[in-house]
Amino acid sequence: MKWALLSVWNKEGIVDLAGELRRHDVALLSSGGTGAALMEASIPFTEVSAYTGSTEMMDGRVKTLHPRIHGGLLGRRGIDDGVMKEQGILPIDLLVANLYPFEEMSEKGLPLEDLVEYIDIGGPAMIRAAAKNYRDVAVVTDPSDYPLVKDALKAGGFSADQRLLLAKRAFARTAAYDAAISNYLHQIGTKFPEVYTVQFRNGRMLRYGENPHQHGAVYGQSGIAGSEPLQGKQMSYNNYLDLSSAAGLVQEFSEPAAVVVKHNNPCGVAIGETLANAYTEARDTDPVSAYGSVVALNREVDRDLAEDIAGTFVEVVAAPAYTPDALQVFGKKENLRVLRLPAPKRGWELRSIDGGLLVQDTPIYQERWEVVTDRDPTPTEMKAMKFACRVCAHTRSNAIVFADAKKTLGIGAGQMSRVDAAKIAIEKSRFSLSGSAVASDAFLPFPDTLEVSAAAGATALVQPGGSIRDKEVIEAANRLNVAMVFTGIRHFRH
Repeated sequence: MKWALLSVWNKEGIVDLAGELRRHDVALLSSGGTGAALMEASIPFTEVSAYTGSTEMMDGRVKTLHPRIHGGLLGRRGIDDGVMKEQGILPIDLLVANLYPFEEMSEKGLPLEDLVEYIDIGGPAMIRAAAKNYRDVAVVTDPSDYPLVKDALKAGGFSADQRLLLAKRAFARTAAYDAAISNYLHQIGTKFPEVYTVQFRNGRMLRYGENPHQHGAVYGQSGIAGSEPLQGKQMSYNNYLDLSSAAGLVQEFSEPAAVVVKHNNPCGVAIGETLANAYTEARDTDPVSAYGSVVALNREVDRDLAEDIAGTFVEVVAAPAYTPDALQVFGKKENLRVLRLPAPKRGWELRSIDGGLLVQDTPIYQERWEVVTDRDPTPTEMKAMKFACRVCAHTRSNAIVFADAKKTLGIGAGQMSRVDAAKIAIEKSRFSLSGSAVASDAFLPFPDTLEVSAAAGATALVQPGGSIRDKEVIEAANRLNVAMVFTGIRHFRH
């Protein structure tokens, strides 16, 4: 390498990198804030405006948009050497550039006329030029790749594979940058943009998709998508789906809570005075389904709890933290995947369909609980209904959940008929349902679900309401002495 061009907004590590380049006799071009940082560190460089013969203008909008810059990045060695020499264009071997922080600034509520000043023009142009000419030019767009540059300097230059890798990352970066600008502008004046572009990084191949004959991968750097096991086998496609569901539900609770998920549905949920008690109660709701399940917990796991969990075949365990001796216990189960439960990454929900994408946003909403029966629920029944309602919102439709104030007693999920969901929940329950509460994810179109639930022992029921037969259902509840609450919010989960 003979020449490197440094032009960065994020100056993390740039002075150290520049020093390393100079120690390997690489001459530097720079301008603006980057040049000021180099000057302060007494690192020699050539000012871009001195090299091009053109001063920066328009408050810095125009500084690197010049043939001597882009010719140095785009010139093909061995093909364009003659014209480069004729025009006095230096061959730039390395570009280190990152962009104005449009994504960050777009979240600060700036007026559009101020925000557009954070739309980088020269940066993406240089990055794309260098990446296009990757056979001759290396381009670095992220400080995390500076160690790679230092290794290349020690090795005498970048390999062809390294230059191609950096070019891929460069085009991905400019694509994400342009997508952020496009999405922001398209969203002005509307809830959802007319054109929506998404990009996820950190792609990792999975052993297969939902089934062995399908191919699968996971993308993402945060939340569940960015999580990797502390131990155990590689996460599978279905493990990620189940863990995402389990994490979403366990994060509903401030008390010590445990969620057991199987095939993307909770099969047991409980809160307790201790996490160990919560896990035992959740598992025992449906111990058969708990076999081969995914477990999410919202407190640190200690040795005793780890031994309890390890006593059942579990695919995945996720918790915020683990004691060292808990990890020792899990370490004896070589295939058990153990993850640290990450902070939730909220945002739009995206689901692919044939030929496109469904996008959904869930704003903060307020349920309006209204007692619609002659009898008010007791405080205990109210607690049980609130618990059941939380679980029901994370269960596939049609969903019916029986619960007491601290744990699920029976779950009927993913049925075409709501009354069949109730019958399944009752049939699967291992507990007495006498005095239990029932939650339905949508309104009851007929009294039959309430009647079946009451016959099993339920004394309270919570549902959204809104059916043309609400009056008929309320009359049935009064006749059966079941306290019933309408919430006004439906929780379909398809």
